[in-house]
Amino acid sequence: MKILRSRKALSPVVASIILIAVTVAVSIAVAAWMGALSFSFMSSGEQLQLGNPWYWNTTTNSVYINVTNGGSSSVVINSARVDNNPATASIVWYSYNSTITPSVTGSLPFTILKGEKACVQVFKTSSFTAGTQYTFTLVTGSNKEFAVTGVAQGS
Repeated sequence: MKILRSRKALSPVVASIILIAVTVAVSIAVAAWMGALSFSFMSSGEQLQLGNPWYWNTTTNSVYINVTNGGSSSVVINSARVDNNPATASIVWYSYNSTITPSVTGSLPFTILKGEKACVQVFKTSSFTAGTQYTFTLVTGSNKEFAVTGVAQGS
């Protein structure tokens, strides 16, 4: 068998160096892409902690829920629901730095600043039945939902 000497090829050393360089470049690109994905998933965003419903008022068909903004930004509460039915809500008290928007105290929407607390009074259109479990949902300005359940108290 005759070997053609006029053909030129890469030496094995040069070919190995090129393969290693391409592998390193691709791994850096993949690491950067995965890092960007993980940072977007790890952002704290809106984090409301809802306390257990308390003071079930059968006269006004309302209940109080303590709310704490544990996130890294302000949270605007736009609406409320009781068992997936629209409900009205107002703010009963709030910590010093929280703001109420608009200027009518207590009406929706209202803003709870980072690290602040508020007590929200949720009104149901009909009366609560003692011993029945209800789910209360607060919906934020970015349409995130925070829910808590409680069993109605009373006679």
